[in-house]
Amino acid sequence: MFCKRPLGSNEVVESFPIGRRLAFDAAKGRLWVVCTKCQRWNLTPLEERWEAVEDCERLFRATPMRTSTENIGIARHREGLDLVRIGKPPRGEFAAWRYGDQFKRRFRRTVLGGVGAGAFGFALVVLPIAIPTGALIAYSWGSIAWSRLRPLARVRVGGGGSEGAAVTPEEVAVFRLGALRSMRLLPDEDASGFKVEVRKRLRTAAFHGEDARRVATALVPRLNAEGGSLRSVQHAVKEIEAAGHPERFIAEVTVREPENWTGSMGHVSRMPKPTRLALEMSLHEEQERRALEGELWVLEQAWREAEEIAAISDNLLLPAGTDEFFNRHGEDG
Repeated sequence: MFCKRPLGSNEVVESFPIGRRLAFDAAKGRLWVVCTKCQRWNLTPLEERWEAVEDCERLFRATPMRTSTENIGIARHREGLDLVRIGKPPRGEFAAWRYGDQFKRRFRRTVLGGVGAGAFGFALVVLPIAIPTGALIAYSWGSIAWSRLRPLARVRVGGGGSEGAAVTPEEVAVFRLGALRSMRLLPDEDASGFKVEVRKRLRTAAFHGEDARRVATALVPRLNAEGGSLRSVQHAVKEIEAAGHPERFIAEVTVREPENWTGSMGHVSRMPKPTRLALEMSLHEEQERRALEGELWVLEQAWREAEEIAAISDNLLLPAGTDEFFNRHGEDG
């Protein structure tokens, strides 16, 4: 649902042959497929998950290669399938297992990218490398243009999540770097409790209800692209615990006084890193809560839309279509 990469398959769990890493909670009957690319945990909205959870429990106990604590254990089957068994961990320990890997991987990728860029710049200054000035300037401007114009996220909006509706280019909002940096979470009176505002040039587009949830869930991880350390994850967990519930934390973030951050109220890119990480975690857990309370169509529709959006060619989503969307939904000034 996040990176839209294939989840892979396994030949071990006959009732659920999807994924190379499965996390399960036998007491609550929950089963997640962990993406090997982005490390995101994807809840399975399937009626057969109880049988799959039982199979995972049996395989976990029969696998000699495993390490376990009182609350969480991990085992690797000889076929290569990883099984993560969830007991009754406190929120901090569960969050470290669930989000630590993905945030740490993003952080490591950011550090390596910075080191590589620094080494390249050092080589240009120190080593006798003959690079035409025009070519270097063209490369620099091309890199800047690419970073600002390339689509960072595509989100289906305006459809209301109606089952069976076809995705068309006009219903997919494309978000680039400028919109990402301008994103704000503000209080709203609808069921979601918040709205999302993004700016493009002099226009502002506001998303409400289910559209706000979809946009926030897609954009906040992009703002957290640099990831975070284990300490940052622990601080994020403490912020959620202080609010008492992920949904209440989201509501509190939208009304915090602007002097707490540098910038206007609700400006996500200017929030402290632990707050942004906590916001991403809360949005994801709130989506799962709604699914577990019976709104499985939310996850089923999201999975279907992820496949359809990924199949849309980039040349159908040029800036002209985005301008049309802002003209239809935005406000001047």
